[in-house]
Amino acid sequence: MAAGQPEQQLIDRLRAGDESAFAELVEVHTPMMLRVARGYVASHEVAEDVVQETWIALVKGIDRFEGRSTLRTWLFKVLVNIAKSRGIRDQRDQAPYPGGATVDPSRFRPGTDPEWPGHWETPPTPWPETPEGSVLGSEVLELTRRELDRLPEKQRVVVALRDVLGLDSDEVCALLSLTAANQRVLLHRGRARIRESLAEYLEVRV
Repeated sequence: MAAGQPEQQLIDRLRAGDESAFAELVEVHTPMMLRVARGYVASHEVAEDVVQETWIALVKGIDRFEGRSTLRTWLFKVLVNIAKSRGIRDQRDQAPYPGGATVDPSRFRPGTDPEWPGHWETPPTPWPETPEGSVLGSEVLELTRRELDRLPEKQRVVVALRDVLGLDSDEVCALLSLTAANQRVLLHRGRARIRESLAEYLEVRV
């Protein structure tokens, strides 16, 4: 939670009206809340409204928080519910390549290849094990953030909750009302698209 403090201590501060505790929570979670909300609404401006409504709901509802889940999970559940009510757009996820493939089929050898059918035509470039790797790290992180924002809505939300916020699959399924299988598909496709962009970037740089 905020500033690494024990959760119950943070909850007690919030219930006591400690404005600094609220400010810490806002600073930690607002960027990811905007990303998640943006997966359900039509614009960044509406996502900001959703986040603001969520913080208001936190202030009004913190005394009723029973601790059945973590405060973070409860916060994002409230966010998702508000975002859905403001305009969920249930769009079908489009695979980036024909036939539902998550990686460009041209990167693999054809099934008729006599030696290595279906294997990589050109293997992905490994992460550089050189001092330059630390320099590339910040660039790769920024690229990852940009590619995350370009994912289809449902993929973006699932990848953000799993890989950025660190929620487990059960928490994500509960928050988004997804089946375990659907969550796995969305996560796999989203990760694959980001991985593909990273691979192309590294092949140019290394």
